[in-house]
Amino acid sequence: MNIILNGAAGVMGQKVAERIAERDDLVLAAAVSLELDTCEEAGTYKAIADYSGDADVVVDFSHHSATADLLSYCRERKLPVVIATTGQTDEEKAMIAEASAEIPVFYSGNMSIGVAVTCALAKTAASFFPNADIELVEAHHNRKVDVPSGTALMLANSIKEVREEAEFNIGRHENGKRQKEEIGIHSIRLANVVGMHKVLISTGRETITIKHEAHDRALFADGAIVAADFLAGQPAGMYNMQNIMK
Repeated sequence: MNIILNGAAGVMGQKVAERIAERDDLVLAAAVSLELDTCEEAGTYKAIADYSGDADVVVDFSHHSATADLLSYCRERKLPVVIATTGQTDEEKAMIAEASAEIPVFYSGNMSIGVAVTCALAKTAASFFPNADIELVEAHHNRKVDVPSGTALMLANSIKEVREEAEFNIGRHENGKRQKEEIGIHSIRLANVVGMHKVLISTGRETITIKHEAHDRALFADGAIVAADFLAGQPAGMYNMQNIMK
């Protein structure tokens, strides 16, 4: 499988490239990054539009601001795309949904299988305790830009599937009583924390705590490769980690 890696010079891009190199059935067809010079002999390109060679799938670990150019390229070439960036605006999310009508799009706030399991557990637990208070806490390194994390929103939206009236209170920065249907989401940015997400579900008599902690960013690269394997050959549509788990 020939992979175009968008965002190849970043930390996650480099880890994905390492994973590709470890497998005989995968080829890094093009490494794309604004930090690289376009050199066909080296297989590096400054812009994804500069590459017109063989490709089966695009894996994107660049930046959400590249969404429009990324999707335009993939739609034009009818290429499946794994979008592993977070922080997309509502407009960019609409672009992703529109593109999925024409090409296979794998879009997830977190590329970890373990996080997908955590979302399923949180949803199940919330369904058993419809009147419980629910709070989410997430922690990441001090260089992370988007708040709350895409993973925290994945968890909150999983719970919202069984709590349709739930409203997210991000940060809870003002005085006032907690609302019944509120799901509090709290963000911590600290040193080099890879990623921690905790869901607390409390009835007042008992509390269930569901926690996922990432120890190495390489796990997100592993997930992206799994997603690329899954996406190849799929029809147009929107896919995520829940599809892989089925």
